[in-house]
Amino acid sequence: MRRIFIALIILGGAITAYGYYSVRTVEFVPDVSTVAVTEGDIVDTVGATGALEAVTTVQVGSQVSGIIQELHVDFNSIVREGDVIMRLDPSLFETQLEQARANLLRSEAEAERLAVAVDDAATQLRRSRELAASELISETELEAAEVTLRSAQAQLKSAEAQVRQSQASLSMNEVNLEHTVIRAPIDGIVTSRLVDVGQTVAASFQAPELFVIAADLTKMRVIANIDESDVGRIRPNQRVTFTVDAFPAEEFEGSVSQIRLEPIVTQNVVTYATVIDAPNPELKLKPGMTATVTVEVARRENVTRIPNSALRFRPTPAIFAALGQPVPPELQIGRRPGAGGTSSGSGPARSGESPTGAQRQSAAPGSAAGGGFGPPGGGGPGGFGGGGAPDPERRQRMMERMQQMSPEERQEFFARMRERRAAGGGGPGGPGGPGGPRRRANAQQGPNVPAVERGASTIDALFAPIEVEETNGRVWVLNGGRLSGLSVRLGVTDGTASELLAVDGGPVPSESVPPANRDVESLRERLATVADAAARAALEQRLAALESATPAAPATTAQAAPGTIEAGVRLVTNVSTPDAGSGPAVGNSGSPLIPQFPFGRRGRR
Repeated sequence: MRRIFIALIILGGAITAYGYYSVRTVEFVPDVSTVAVTEGDIVDTVGATGALEAVTTVQVGSQVSGIIQELHVDFNSIVREGDVIMRLDPSLFETQLEQARANLLRSEAEAERLAVAVDDAATQLRRSRELAASELISETELEAAEVTLRSAQAQLKSAEAQVRQSQASLSMNEVNLEHTVIRAPIDGIVTSRLVDVGQTVAASFQAPELFVIAADLTKMRVIANIDESDVGRIRPNQRVTFTVDAFPAEEFEGSVSQIRLEPIVTQNVVTYATVIDAPNPELKLKPGMTATVTVEVARRENVTRIPNSALRFRPTPAIFAALGQPVPPELQIGRRPGAGGTSSGSGPARSGESPTGAQRQSAAPGSAAGGGFGPPGGGGPGGFGGGGAPDPERRQRMMERMQQMSPEERQEFFARMRERRAAGGGGPGGPGGPGGPRRRANAQQGPNVPAVERGASTIDALFAPIEVEETNGRVWVLNGGRLSGLSVRLGVTDGTASELLAVDGGPVPSESVPPANRDVESLRERLATVADAAARAALEQRLAALESATPAAPATTAQAAPGTIEAGVRLVTNVSTPDAGSGPAVGNSGSPLIPQFPFGRRGRR
């Protein structure tokens, strides 16, 4: 028993010594995560939500009050213009019509009586004049006859006016009687009925709503609420796709027809109503449905797509140390020869992090002025203006010139460049980086004249075409086990990938060796130098496991032409470092007696 106990102690000590020896005799082999460059379409879109409605919707009301006597339509009834859809009780209006007719007859009779009185007064005046000429009556009697005639004529005019008033009253009562019959104003479908038979309709101050009729539901429109941050990218005739909850697997299409200028403020959020026309031949879309809208702002087909995860990668000095290569000069603190290096946000972002707000803000001015390529994050050499990206020789000369300047001379140089840029000339580009926009105008702006004088009927016709935004970025490739940075110019992005416009750098490997293949080669080299049988057996076991899980590495690595990145190229998205945390090592059985190593793979010295 004692011998067994001693043997167990010796065995435990041997295992512990082996683990300690393994820890002391392994080196860190970093894991390199990559993503492939692809070819395909990139669509820049704006998302929003909206509600469907018919192109033309009419609310049918009543101009007169009364009790509903008949209803001829119901929900979803198809009607034609002029069809009777409802009747009110006409008895009251018929009585009023008869009364108006009687009033008209009385007014006409009164007018006839006064017409006879006028004729009689005229006859009496004629006789009075004859008698006055013979001096048989006095002047007073003659004047009385004249007054009588004028009075009779005035009464006749009043009676004639009363006749016209009675006629108007009769016409009004006839119209009111006609209004007791409600007819469809347009062709369409009844989408709403708000009354029933026997209900009283009161039309005192405004016409009550009785029905809602939607015209031609084969043509619908979506009223989408576009956020104020995106409305500047919306233009008429842009392609739109949308989905509704009723048909989640089906995508409907439409086009932008109008961007309304009236702001809609909801809880301090400003949106603008955008009208989208959509065909509905199968009548699947119903008024009131909620639509999830995607407006296509820009589309690029069959282009090289750079994954945005590769654009976000920022190598740190720890990553270069793990790969065994020096830190490039442009990424070393205090060695920024470009015009864009400042202390604010100038350090390179960590691997997998996005640029800070200060970095993005510092990148925008220089890039907007036409700056050239530069390392992202504000840490590398800035580009120089002049209407486009400068050639490498000119940029190198300007960088050398700035290195020879004193701080005062640099300040004076930047002041002159700012003045030139404000006057319309080129200036020093700010620090390159993803998101530093450099715009390329597609069309001339219209003259500064009123819209009416330009012959436009709506403001939508005056919107300028959307400008194409170009941004500078930087990607990294693993070439021969070493990180190489490439400055790229990017176009349209969909949030996942960006369009590659140009590359500023040397040859780009069209196919990189997977990281696992490099580990296989490293283990083979170590296996040839290990003499210890136990260590050699452990390495052979790890090598066999790694080879079985890893495809064979390509014999050669082709090089793409400078200025291009072909589909299939692997771009680095992350590199593990010794201080990245702990995780299982390749080939480790997970035994608690064997030390667990950090992320990445370790190789024996």
